[in-house]
Amino acid sequence: MSTASKRSKGLTLTDILVTIVISVVFGLIYKIWGPMYDLLKPLGLHAEQLSYGMWFMAGTFAFLLIRKPGAAILAEVSAAAIEAFLGGSWGISTLWYGLFQGLGAELFFALFLYRKAGPVVAVLASLGSATASIFIDRHYGYIDQLAFWNYALFISMRLLGSLVIAGLFAWALARALERTGVVNLLRPASAKDYDALGN
Repeated sequence: MSTASKRSKGLTLTDILVTIVISVVFGLIYKIWGPMYDLLKPLGLHAEQLSYGMWFMAGTFAFLLIRKPGAAILAEVSAAAIEAFLGGSWGISTLWYGLFQGLGAELFFALFLYRKAGPVVAVLASLGSATASIFIDRHYGYIDQLAFWNYALFISMRLLGSLVIAGLFAWALARALERTGVVNLLRPASAKDYDALGN
C-alpha cells in the first residue's frame, strides 16, 4: 500500500496523540502570547490584529505534520481547551474559536484533497482560520462599529498576521522538521512528502 493511500485514512491513535502533544505546546504558547495583543495595540492602525496569526497556527502546523483529515480541527480545539484551562482571556468561548478556526483551515486542506502541504495551501488555510475568527468576533460583538476604511484595515491586518505566522512560518517550521527526519517517527517520508511541501 502506498504512502498516499495510507494517508487518506482517518487519524490513528498515534496521530491523535501527536496532535494532542502539539496542541498542549500551542495551548501554552497561546496563553503566553496574550500580552502581545496589548503591546501592539498602542501602535494604532489595528497593529494588534497582527498578533492573531499565532492563535491560528496549531491547526495549520498539525496538518502539515500529520497530513490527514481532522488534524487541523483537533489541534485547534485541543489548543483552545488548554488555553481556556489555563485561564485564557476569552474563557469558554475559546473553544468555539478553536472549532471554527480549525474548520476554516480544514476546508482548504480538503479543497486540495489533503494531498498538498506547500506554502500556498498553508497560507490559504491560515486565511480560512482568520476569516472564521472574524465571523465569531462579530457574533460576540467584539468588533466595534467602524467606518469602511477602518474595518478594511482591521481585516487586512488580521489576515496579514495570519498569512505570515499561521501560514508561512508554520510551513517553514514543518519543512525544517521534515528535513531533520523527526517526522519519520510519525510516518515514513517519501519523495511525495518533500514535493508536497514545495507546492
